[in-house]
Amino acid sequence: MKQVEMMEPWSSVDEVTKHLGVTQDSIYRWIEARGLPAHKIGRLWKFKLSEVDKWVRAGSAEGGEKPASKKPRKAGRGRS
Repeated sequence: MKQVEMMEPWSSVDEVTKHLGVTQDSIYRWIEARGLPAHKIGRLWKFKLSEVDKWVRAGSAEGGEKPASKKPRKAGRGRS
């Protein structure tokens, strides 16, 4: 392991959102569905920005976001 990687500080979800310019919701979705490199320490997710950057460069964050599934709306508002 490189000396720089060993000395790299852990980053929080907040820091990663600022680094990538995305929302926290995106970060949590990417951890679950796309394998964003993250390490859970207690209740907190921590990241190495070098790992996150490598993941992004590999194309793992590209498009394909699925919208949240919604229940179909009922037609009409009142009684017929």
